[in-house]
Amino acid sequence: MKQAPLPLVEAQARLLDLAPALRLEHRAAEECAGFYLAEPLLAKRDQPARPVSAMDGYACRAADLPGPCRVIGESAAGHPWQRALGAGEAVRISTGAVVPEGADAVVLQEDCAREGEQVRVTGEPPSPPHRHIRPAAMDFARTHGILPAGTRLGPTQIALAIAGGHHLLPVRAKPRVAVIDSGDELVAPGCECAPHQLPASNGPMLAAMVSAYPSEVTRIGPVPDSIEAIIAALDTQPAADIVVTSGGASVGEHDLIRPALAEIGAELTFWRVAIKPGKPLLVARRGEQLILGLPGNPASAFVTGWLFLLPLLRKALGSAEPLPRSLPVPLGAPMAKGGGRMEFIRARWDGTSVVPEALQDSGALSPLAHANALIVREAGAPPREAGTDVPVMPLALLDY
Repeated sequence: MKQAPLPLVEAQARLLDLAPALRLEHRAAEECAGFYLAEPLLAKRDQPARPVSAMDGYACRAADLPGPCRVIGESAAGHPWQRALGAGEAVRISTGAVVPEGADAVVLQEDCAREGEQVRVTGEPPSPPHRHIRPAAMDFARTHGILPAGTRLGPTQIALAIAGGHHLLPVRAKPRVAVIDSGDELVAPGCECAPHQLPASNGPMLAAMVSAYPSEVTRIGPVPDSIEAIIAALDTQPAADIVVTSGGASVGEHDLIRPALAEIGAELTFWRVAIKPGKPLLVARRGEQLILGLPGNPASAFVTGWLFLLPLLRKALGSAEPLPRSLPVPLGAPMAKGGGRMEFIRARWDGTSVVPEALQDSGALSPLAHANALIVREAGAPPREAGTDVPVMPLALLDY
């Protein structure tokens, strides 16, 4: 009996269970942008290590206010005052400087009047006295967790890791990804394109998607529509962790990916998913190598890449939440009822509302290139009026 297309959630779960196990390595923190932490990160130091001033002013004892106090020195960032304050003493202090022992207040410089070595509070004393003092370990304390495993390392996470005393961070090695596009109608970018031919754009598109994450990407193709040529292309990539093909995954007589995989002994894990566009997606394994066969129409290739290829990469790299997320956004225009499959509608989101692109043909690149979101329309969904909230996946990578 012919197997029915898998529901999206089941297909994604089955694919993520097959994610390659990449080796653990330790990389310099400043080289870890885009990676995911493979292990929880604990602070190796207190931040700040000692109480520091949050403002420019004078450090003193609250009991001595409003003064006058005798200024006995200065505490600057990186150059702390070295002895404790006594009664009636104050120290000039700058933002980020260590608060001297004995001081429990910092008075803003604009609230003070200074004459020679004497300073007096002329404005409002700080209330409470420690208002402008950052206590030791205010940000984090030694041995406390600062980042959980699975966190994507962006600029602020890298800064936090370094501030926590880490130079080398535990991450997974870059996955090796081979991208193969196939089809007799395809010509390589930059080559003369006859009326019956098409520039091979899927391969560069998918490679660009993969390259947004730490990875080693190899591009192959376009490959002719023959089992021998497809097998030869697959055989050039024995070391790839993931092989992604574009085109040839459907049921036509020129759709040769499945027969080629059978010839090389790859085991078909599943084929066809109940989504539009992108139904003829396939997943196979050859030893430890995972092969992801995407459809050839550009919108289908992109949507399946978004829903399957990128989550697979994130899972392999150690993401705690590899699947794309959606959020409710009001429609800016009416939307027709859904069909028999879950649909991913290319759309424009202006930050307030979302409007479907007029052209939704899976072979059209213009609406895909102008879209910045996918509207998720469930199978059989009723028509939606403008202003109705619909689930939307923003086409951005920074949050994943």
